Amino acid sequence: MNYEEFLAELVKNADDAYRDFSSKAVLTERPFLGVRTPKLREIAREIIAGKYSETPADQIKIIAGLLSHEPVSREEVLVRGFVIARLPYEDMVLHMDKDYLPFVDSWEACDVFCASIRKAVLSRKNGADHREDFLKVVDQLLSSPHEFYVRTGLVCLLDFYITPEYLPVIFDRVGKVAARDEYYIKMAIAWLLATCYAKLPEPTEAFLMSTTVLPNWTFNRTISKICDSYRVDKDAKARLRALRRK
Repeated sequence: MNYEEFLAELVKNADDAYRDFSSKAVLTERPFLGVRTPKLREIAREIIAGKYSETPADQIKIIAGLLSHEPVSREEVLVRGFVIARLPYEDMVLHMDKDYLPFVDSWEACDVFCASIRKAVLSRKNGADHREDFLKVVDQLLSSPHEFYVRTGLVCLLDFYITPEYLPVIFDRVGKVAARDEYYIKMAIAWLLATCYAKLPEPTEAFLMSTTVLPNWTFNRTISKICDSYRVDKDAKARLRALRRK
């Protein structure tokens, strides 16, 4: 499969109705072809599995060719992300920085990629768990001037680190980016803290009651997201609503 054949495969699976619907839900400068995300995952899975190559050398060449082309459409970006997510951990981290994040300009491209690398980061095969090492990558993302790099770091914290052991790390990292005013960063902070509350309510509520680092908008959005959750009881919601700031 060369790149032209890859593009033809995308066009073949395009759905105009889905394109019109999804382009309203995801704000991006990239054109939509209208290929559903499960199909994009399938194409990436087939590329990694070697469906389009006769030898391992051909497979490497196909993947290198895919990553060497600058993506144009939303679908091209997502497929390259799904391919990168299936690489071994060290290769995934390398290509994530070099061949994926520079093309991310939407919450979708950020969030689906973070979910897709979960297996690579948390793989326990042969005792491997890369969270401690990957935290260095997260810290680099959080220090970036680019909105979606920071959001990627926050969503990775949400996907991989909400445990009693790492909760203080999450609160510390949130504090380091809380002053950022970009919309998708603020929303990611609220989503992250709301998920922390759903999984670990007592320490998260203690953090919310004592923190001074969250701007009012982000703090109130966090409370709203927590109160939207079916996993939070009525008494807790009433208590949290009382914390809202004016």
